[in-house]
Amino acid sequence: MKQSIVVFNLIAVCVLWFSGAAQAQAVYRIVGPDGKVTFSDKAPLDASKATTSSASGKRITATETGLPYELRQISSRYPVTLYSGVGCAPCNSGRLLLQGRGIPFTENSVTTPEDAEALKRISGDNSLPFLTIGGQKIKGFSESEWVQFLNAANYPATSLLPANYRNAPPKPLVMAQRPATAQGQTDAQASGDEKPADREPDTPQSRPAANSSNPTGIKF
Repeated sequence: MKQSIVVFNLIAVCVLWFSGAAQAQAVYRIVGPDGKVTFSDKAPLDASKATTSSASGKRITATETGLPYELRQISSRYPVTLYSGVGCAPCNSGRLLLQGRGIPFTENSVTTPEDAEALKRISGDNSLPFLTIGGQKIKGFSESEWVQFLNAANYPATSLLPANYRNAPPKPLVMAQRPATAQGQTDAQASGDEKPADREPDTPQSRPAANSSNPTGIKF
């Protein structure tokens, strides 16, 4: 009787273990060249074209799945963003510190007056480098200070990043807006707008009388 109870308990433990392993296993959603969607528990050869679903059903991008679980959790809770500039030696030192420690981070470059104005709204001034770790803001580069904040956020002291991991290249803090083109003006005229040359010039009689309460003479 005791032997049968032990065997039953062993089977129950195995079932629970396999059930937990199945729930924790990632499922890859693969889109083929023909648009056909397949699902697999094995990563595709081109991981950049796949997404995975966690046990909770949340979709995770391929770059995120390249991070160890512990590091992915920390970077999701306390994302690191570096604001840098061209020819900024302290910025380079800060970047090397983050890369050497294996910190996944986003980098925004400050190169235009618009970038500088946006940085001032974020940090309060235009000094570089500027680092954010979650809600914490750090002005300037001090290795001991940066390490202190990274430790407080529970980032690993040594790199856990895969050997093939690469951070995204720096991007402008403010994306440039495309100026209006001459084609847009041509389209506006073609839509039926009257050309200035076709309009009859104003005659002195048709102009409104000067307003004595407007000494500047500006017409609206």
